[in-house]
Amino acid sequence: MEENQKYFRRILRTDKNFDIISRTTMVADRKAVYYFVDGFLKESIVEKLLEFFYSVTPEDLPEDSEELSKDAMPYVEVELLEDCEQITTQILSGVMCLFIDGYSRCFAMDCRTYPMRSVEEPDKDKVLRGPRDGFVETIVSNTALIRRRIRNPKLSMEMKNVGSTSHTDVVLCYMEDRVDSGFLQQIEKRLERIRTDALAMNQESLAECLYPHKWYNPFPKFKYTERPDTAAAEILDGKIVLLTDNSPAVMILPVSVFDIMEEADDFYFPPVTGTYLRVTRFVIALLTLLLTPTWLLFLQNPQWIPPQFAFIKISGDVYVPLFAQLLILEFAIDGLKLAAINTPGMLTTPLSVIAGLVVGEFAVQSGWFNAETMLYMAFVAIANYTQASYELGYALKFMRILLLILTAVFGLAGYAAGLVITFLSLLLNRTVSGESYLYPLIPFDGKQFCRRIFRKRIRFDINLKE
Repeated sequence: MEENQKYFRRILRTDKNFDIISRTTMVADRKAVYYFVDGFLKESIVEKLLEFFYSVTPEDLPEDSEELSKDAMPYVEVELLEDCEQITTQILSGVMCLFIDGYSRCFAMDCRTYPMRSVEEPDKDKVLRGPRDGFVETIVSNTALIRRRIRNPKLSMEMKNVGSTSHTDVVLCYMEDRVDSGFLQQIEKRLERIRTDALAMNQESLAECLYPHKWYNPFPKFKYTERPDTAAAEILDGKIVLLTDNSPAVMILPVSVFDIMEEADDFYFPPVTGTYLRVTRFVIALLTLLLTPTWLLFLQNPQWIPPQFAFIKISGDVYVPLFAQLLILEFAIDGLKLAAINTPGMLTTPLSVIAGLVVGEFAVQSGWFNAETMLYMAFVAIANYTQASYELGYALKFMRILLLILTAVFGLAGYAAGLVITFLSLLLNRTVSGESYLYPLIPFDGKQFCRRIFRKRIRFDINLKE
């Protein structure tokens, strides 16, 4: 006991860290020491455990650690540990560890309760219908939200530990009878081979460790969601879901571009409405990519504009080249987004009014921008929010800027080259499992392609005679 106390006093620095508690007590006639982190345990649970051990007599204590953990410990989740590094990690994770003189192993009681916010609907993944709960930063609560929806013994949740310093908990969630076993083994090996100090940015750090190649391709390899119903649906579809502690979003893999563009609202409405929403999203995504570059190309070649579309021409004087206007507005919109994120809530409304007047009305009157340029860029800015994935929205933005630059410099040839580069970025991109990013379009699978485009009714078996 004395050696253990000296070791953990030196490693945990209990004399300096006010929140790491070391409590010496007696269990029957033996000396005992508790170690736990203040704030991770409920005081009522600690009090009940101490009350129980104060009442234990020497005759009640078995000589073996295994028997004591099974027969005499007044708690459900008790684990026997011997490795000092593992014990240290468990203590810092919030587990209460008990050392009793005369026993060779540590009793780790998982009675932690992390500080957490309430389970509420996420701000980004909102739906018109459906449940209003969402993931939080506590991994145990997130796994419980999935278990609540999939009550099947074949739902597996494996806990992994990543980061030599942070020791971040990562949960591998899948259905044993539906997941691709080969891809599952591949992900498990990649998780075990990760050699990093810490997952400082949670999901993004884990994504970069799992797939470190082809950083220059902006199209995302993973799908993120904060909705438990979306995660459960993907698991039932044979996907793997990775949950990271301290993150309210889960990572879904492998996914194609069609998987990323799906939303929960597609399935909370009747098939006709769901199909309409899905097709609209695809069309708007295409418009956000092509609208401003195509408009710039027609203005460079006004003889191509049909008479019935003559209204797309610039009506006023142009003081700043159109290409420069479009490029400035591309960056200005992102600047407004960043300003909105960092603006205090009480100042959001007045600053929005000021920004609307300055950027909108006065910018046109000053001659910096033309009204038509502001109109088309406003549509593009708003249409970007039809995509639930931030990563896909920015990928389309980068491709649009590339199209603008090539069109402004090389005209029609540059426009065609930009389209080819965008298509190749999608075609040559691969999912984490190595499959085509455009499946089921390339390679073409008619049945799956119809399923991605059209929202079909769920399959069920029913005896009409009954």
